[in-house]
Amino acid sequence: MKNVLIVEDDPDIVDLLKIHLNDMGCALAATHNGDQGLKWIMAEQYDLVILDLMLPGKDGMEICRQMRMNQVTTPVMMLTAKSEEIDKVLGLEMGADDYLTKPFSVREFIARVKAIFRRAELSQQTQKATAAAQYLEYGDLSIDLDKRKVSLRNRRVELSPKEFELLSLLASNPGKSYDRTRLLNLVWGYDFDGFEHTVNSHINRLRSKIEANLSNPKYILTTWGVGYRFNEEI
Repeated sequence: MKNVLIVEDDPDIVDLLKIHLNDMGCALAATHNGDQGLKWIMAEQYDLVILDLMLPGKDGMEICRQMRMNQVTTPVMMLTAKSEEIDKVLGLEMGADDYLTKPFSVREFIARVKAIFRRAELSQQTQKATAAAQYLEYGDLSIDLDKRKVSLRNRRVELSPKEFELLSLLASNPGKSYDRTRLLNLVWGYDFDGFEHTVNSHINRLRSKIEANLSNPKYILTTWGVGYRFNEEI
């Protein structure tokens, strides 16, 4: 049984989501207040947080930001009545895993929830299957995949969940080039055409944390005309 939290101030939408999540066998909790929602997120273990953008108290963007800042990796599906591109970009930047604009179809909602659950289960299976190779080391950079810990010259580097996932993906496949669309699909879990610049901004922030010289990176290299790769020559 999946444990789902709904943080949404529209009671009609809450009732609609509850009906279909109950049909999927989910255990549910719901609140209309952003402050209460964040408190529950920090206190309980959820498999999915469905988060409205505009809320009384803390808004959805701030809740998502604080989750990721506190290393809470629970998947987030963000809901909003706004359709502007900037809101989608900000949602992804703050660490949302998926994004639905109201009004949305029930069929699409169910499909996306199931996709999030599948990705989470696949990730858990992959972690178990690769338990013997949970530690990567390249020069002064070490990555503990199990503990989600990155160290540079024996000092811990604080990464956001998406920054860590990008780094672990690239470092687990040194020399393999990934285009931006592929990285968006693998790390965020779905195709989001037109938002490849989200990958660029995450790569730039990641480089600023692990590279000594941003104009001549050592670890994350640019494959011109393609995308990015981890340096296989370290």
